[in-house]
Amino acid sequence: MGKEDMNVFKEELLCKLSEKALVSSNIAPELYTKYEVKRGLRDADGKGVLVGLTEIGDVHSYILDEGEMVPVPGRLTYRGINIKDIVNGFMADGRFGFEEVTYLLLFGHLPDEKALNDFKKLLGIYQQLPDDFVRGVILHSPGKDIMNMLARSVLTLYSYDKNADDTSIYNVLEQCLKLIAWFPSLAVYGYNAYVHYHGNKSLILHSPRPELSTAENILYMLRPDCKYTELEATLLDLALVLHAEHGGGNNSSFVTHVITSTGTDTYSVMAAAIGALKGPRHGGANIKAVYMLEDIKQNVKDWQDDDEIRNYLFKILRKEAFDKAGLIYGIGHAVYSISDPREVIFEHYASKLAKEKGLEEEFNLYLKVEELAPGVIAEHTGNNKVISANVDFYSGFVYRMLEIPIEMFTPIFAISRISGWSAHRIEEIISHGKIIRPAYKSVALRREYIPLKDR
Repeated sequence: MGKEDMNVFKEELLCKLSEKALVSSNIAPELYTKYEVKRGLRDADGKGVLVGLTEIGDVHSYILDEGEMVPVPGRLTYRGINIKDIVNGFMADGRFGFEEVTYLLLFGHLPDEKALNDFKKLLGIYQQLPDDFVRGVILHSPGKDIMNMLARSVLTLYSYDKNADDTSIYNVLEQCLKLIAWFPSLAVYGYNAYVHYHGNKSLILHSPRPELSTAENILYMLRPDCKYTELEATLLDLALVLHAEHGGGNNSSFVTHVITSTGTDTYSVMAAAIGALKGPRHGGANIKAVYMLEDIKQNVKDWQDDDEIRNYLFKILRKEAFDKAGLIYGIGHAVYSISDPREVIFEHYASKLAKEKGLEEEFNLYLKVEELAPGVIAEHTGNNKVISANVDFYSGFVYRMLEIPIEMFTPIFAISRISGWSAHRIEEIISHGKIIRPAYKSVALRREYIPLKDR
C-alpha cells in the first residue's frame, strides 16, 4: 500500500470509527435525572457536592435563610483570612505579596519578617534548574503549547530526583518548594523556545535573580531588555496572589487531591493538575475573554453607546457573532453570583495600569460590557439568576497591558496555582484519606458474547 493509499485508508476508517464511537458513547440525558446523578459533582441548584474537607481556602457566595440559598457578595479566604485584607495588608506596606501568600497557604499562618525573608531566600536557592535541563529538555524538544511543555518538564524532573517516589512530608515539601521556584523559568523558557523554533525569533534567555520577587522575575526573564515598571510588577504580583488558591473544589485542585490519594509522586500529581488547568473551561477562560473583547472592539463602532454594545452582546448569545458558542466569556461563575471578590480587587488596580498605559478608553469598554452583560444574559435566557463578572474578565486585559504574550496567560495561572496545589497535596497526604473513587452506574444492557465467526 502506497503512502497516498494509506492516508486515504486511514481517513476513511477513522471517519467510520468516529461514527461508531459517537453511537456507543451516547448516554441518554434523561438517565442522569432518573438516577439522580450529580453531574459535575453539583446538585441541581448548583451547590457543590461535599466530597472533602480543607483548611486551605474557602469560597463563600450565599447564606441559608430558612432553608433557601440567598446570594451574597463573594468572599474568598486563604487559611481563614479574607483575601481583601491580605491584599490591603501588603499593598499598604508597598510589598509584593505572592511569596507571603505562598507561605500562608503551605504553613497555615502569616510569616513574621524573619520567616518571610528566610522563605524568600530558600526559594531563591531553589531557583536554579538541574544542570543542562534547559538545553537538554526544554530547547531540545520545543512545543507549540506552553502548558503542555510545562507538564512535560515537570514529568521529566522526576528523572532528576533521587527521591522522586518518597512521599514523606519533608521530601514532598522540598519537591513542592522547588517546583514553586522553578515554574517561572520552566514557563518562560518554554515560551522562549516556542517563539524561537516556531516563530523564527531570536532566542534570548535570562537567568532568574534570587533577590527579585516571583512577579519581577517573570517580567525580567520574559522581556528582552529585562525592564519593567514598579506598577507593572505590582499588578502581576496581585494577579499571582488572586489566582494562588480557590478552595479544594476547583477542578485542578480537586485533581491534586484525587491523584495524591493514589499514593503517587509529586511530579505526576502536578503534571495532572497542569493538564486540568489548561482546559478552556478552567485556566484558559481569560484567553477567550480577551479574544471576545477584541471582537467587540472591531464590531462596535461607538464604545460609549449602550444600545450598540447590548445589541452585539445579544448577537454573541444568539451564536451569530464571535466564536458562535453563545457565551459571553468572563461573565458568570460556577460559585459566585453577586460578585467575584478577585474581580472586584483586580478591576480597582487595573484602572491604574490602564491610565499609565493610555488605555483608559478600552478599560471603559470593559466596564460597559461588565455592566450590561448580566442584564443581556438574563433577558436572553429568561433566567433572573444573579451573575457578575469573574476574575477572567479582567486578568487577560491586565496581561495584555503588561505586554505578556497570550501563550503565557494560562502558564502564569499555573505559576500562581502551584502554591495552592502544593498545599492541597500536603493536606491530602497528612489527612490519610482513602483513594478517591466516586461511583459510576452502568446503564449498558446485558448482552451475550458472539463468536467472531458469527458476527
